[in-house]
Amino acid sequence: MERQLWKAIVACLRRIDKSIPVAAEDYTDARIIEVYLWAVLHDRPMSWVCQPRNWPPAMRRRPLPSDSCMSRRLKSERVIALLAALEEHVVRRPEAGGLVWFMDGKPLTISGVSKDRQAGYGRAAAGKAKGYKIHAIVGVDNTLAAWRLAPMNVDERVMAERLLRTKGVQGYVVTDANYDSNRLHAECDARGDLQMVTPRRHGPGRGHGHRKQRAGRLRAKDILENPRPWFGRDLLRQRGQIERYFGHLTNWGGGLTHLPPWVRTHRRVYRWVQAKLIAAHTRHQMRQTT
Repeated sequence: MERQLWKAIVACLRRIDKSIPVAAEDYTDARIIEVYLWAVLHDRPMSWVCQPRNWPPAMRRRPLPSDSCMSRRLKSERVIALLAALEEHVVRRPEAGGLVWFMDGKPLTISGVSKDRQAGYGRAAAGKAKGYKIHAIVGVDNTLAAWRLAPMNVDERVMAERLLRTKGVQGYVVTDANYDSNRLHAECDARGDLQMVTPRRHGPGRGHGHRKQRAGRLRAKDILENPRPWFGRDLLRQRGQIERYFGHLTNWGGGLTHLPPWVRTHRRVYRWVQAKLIAAHTRHQMRQTT
């Protein structure tokens, strides 16, 4: 399965790669990404993928870059741009998501004794943990409109403010009560085509205090707490879609199940998650066409 998935991603990569090979480099940008994706799909480090014995016999004839070459080239601007273009082509399709979107975060925990200075302590599924968190906006059809990566201690509402600026997302954004904030509703009101639907942080039946409330926040209250709140309740019932999306990222071999010990610091974690998203969406498209 990993080999078929890798070939599908490589075929897409070669279609979008328009770069001109540099004479001073032994390997093209696309080749560097191909080797990296082989390591990601098998959950292995660079030292493993650079050894020919870890490739199928029919694929061992092509020369492989060294470990140091991979580390150096993966940080280059051209490789980063090509990997981002591949993600844009495979993953992000905001125009296909419809008018209902869901926003939430998924923690990626690491060991508490890790020396990663860019990771942070924050709220995870079962309490406090150290690591990073993915913040995403997902449509009803598993369309990923946008995602961000931040240390675990960064407030979800801070990252949500950046996600709400995504072009192509319009209609209703359904969240949990943690996102109930005047600042986020102000971001939606400024756009004019977005309404955030979130339960009140302290529960229904209570006031908002003496501060001036944004129109979008009062509108969300009316949607969920009016005498006939069936539309709002139906939106909240659908919020489990983003949890299922995160589940689809993890419940298969090669998925985003954890952060391996060799994936540390924000730069490496972002690149690892990016490759996993590309693999997961390519796998989904393969299952739809077979």
